[in-house]
Amino acid sequence: MFLPVYLLSLLPMSFLYGLSKITYLFLFHLFAYRKPVVIQNISRSFPEKQYWEVDATVKDFYHSFCDNLAEIVKSASIPALRQKEKVRLIGFELVTNQIKQGKHVIASMGHCGNWEILNILPSLFDTDMYAVYKPLSVKCVDRLFLKIRSRFGMNLIPDKSVARHLMSNRIPSLYFFLADQCPAVVNQTYRFDFLHQKTSVFPGVEKLAGKTGACVVYLHNVRISRGLYRIECREITADSRSVDATEITRRYVRLLEQNIRENPGGWLWSHKRWKR
Repeated sequence: MFLPVYLLSLLPMSFLYGLSKITYLFLFHLFAYRKPVVIQNISRSFPEKQYWEVDATVKDFYHSFCDNLAEIVKSASIPALRQKEKVRLIGFELVTNQIKQGKHVIASMGHCGNWEILNILPSLFDTDMYAVYKPLSVKCVDRLFLKIRSRFGMNLIPDKSVARHLMSNRIPSLYFFLADQCPAVVNQTYRFDFLHQKTSVFPGVEKLAGKTGACVVYLHNVRISRGLYRIECREITADSRSVDATEITRRYVRLLEQNIRENPGGWLWSHKRWKR
């Protein structure tokens, strides 16, 4: 599957954005891909918005989603220098300072902006980096994403293997966690007010950080303009063993909500976040 995607990625970005517009017409108007889910999620998360504002945010989401797909295709062949031009990094000295002190750093984030653009980070820093992922059930698609995500040196770790890897790794490293989807098991201790709704959150980042003493940061990812993203590193805690239980997760939820409110159309609203 990689070959046809690679050949498509050789086309100019302007052409791929043209395909993005066509994809938007199909997903939004013709197939209405998860449209009821998107509308319900946005309207419940922003009860202060009027109907026309909800409708504008819904359309913005579909446009952003289709652009993300085009940019992911392009990343199958884009040179590292061009990919670097697509990100503006702020505050990453926090990560490098903690690595120099011999600590692991756990970077938690949400499905905001284009999270796949982070595949360029290993080429920008002299640090071992690992992205935690959940293997996809469609094997050919899984292999495609693994190849694209690892192009610039990112190491991929299946979610079920990350705890063992993190606790046994003696080289200070940066680990990336996408932690904003719906957990399979509801833990009442980790339910928080998030976007006006009681929301269950994965406790994995907090528990791994507590066991390893890792520094925990949040990566605030927003789209500045089409194809250009600002990624800001914000500290959650430099000493995860010194904070109260649930506090790391509580801070993560607050920062994620700020991220979404800054760029409402940029989050992955098609996910059934509140199905439990």
